Amino acid sequence: MVSRPEPQSILSHPTEAAIFLVLTVAPGSEADVADVLADVAGLKRSVGFRVPEAELTCVVGIGAALWDRMGAGPRPAELHPFRELAGPRHTAVATPGDLLFHLRAHRFDLCFELAQRLTERLRGLAEVVDEVHGFRSFDERDVLGFVDGTENPEGAAAVEAVLIGEEDPEFAGGSYVIVQKYLHDLPAWDALSTEEQELAIGRTKLSDIEFPDEDKPPNSHLALNVITGPDGEELQIMRFNMPFGQVGKAEFGTYYIAYARTSELIEQMLSNMFIGDPPGNTDRILDFSTAITGCLFFAPSADRLEALAPATDEGTGAAAPAPSTAGESADGSLHIGSLRDQQR
Repeated sequence: MVSRPEPQSILSHPTEAAIFLVLTVAPGSEADVADVLADVAGLKRSVGFRVPEAELTCVVGIGAALWDRMGAGPRPAELHPFRELAGPRHTAVATPGDLLFHLRAHRFDLCFELAQRLTERLRGLAEVVDEVHGFRSFDERDVLGFVDGTENPEGAAAVEAVLIGEEDPEFAGGSYVIVQKYLHDLPAWDALSTEEQELAIGRTKLSDIEFPDEDKPPNSHLALNVITGPDGEELQIMRFNMPFGQVGKAEFGTYYIAYARTSELIEQMLSNMFIGDPPGNTDRILDFSTAITGCLFFAPSADRLEALAPATDEGTGAAAPAPSTAGESADGSLHIGSLRDQQR
């Protein structure tokens, strides 16, 4: 078995605060951006060392187009642009994004300062196209009132669910990450009875107990998001969703962020929600929640991230030629059929 390189801080515990930054990189700035990405760990240490108990972390994700433009070599096997999913009633939109910074800490001020330092270093090189400040709501509940992240795997199961291994050894220790920004129609949601809300989710609201399979409506959120492998075991991902909002604008949302060893698994869940399983049987929660962003990134191992800085030719200081990416597949296919075949 291939031992995994040191991953980024993906599997750290949930925190009270988070900032999510999505950026697009200006053409011609790829080498300078790679230099900044190689130094992210150092920037994080310089901010976080003053309050170590706050456990500041930063995970960097790189989009398919930027990966190609940086000349970082062939793409990871399942890295491709996020593909829009247009269902009969709901759409998972695809929006621009070359870089993701997922900042977490027990104190918001550390997240904010690190975000400031990162954007200062990237000024003139990249533009922030989406910024969300997430907060912890009571006992891990989202703004719909339900506990979020209950089904996250733990320990060795989390490692196996999230980190790439021997199936793609060149990218071992990395992970795929999908982000979406959802806005909720709270007046319409709050008009439902508690029982109707529970049926939409597939879980009790107060005690956070999942309904038996036979009691879950087929269009409930949990029914459509449980996917089993060929051995009958549930295939898992790791979510670090956070609520956000602006009360003055009556904006109430959930920032969805999911990490997995295979992007295909997250995409299958989204297909079930937006296209339906079977087609047309879409997720009831989407009647109250609208996705307004959608991006797919690859979070490389810590070592590979630090190695992104362009090498220089000795004695000249000039950047070495970028490795060729000719011949790689970039069709952006979701490959959903192959996952379904595994489940049969």
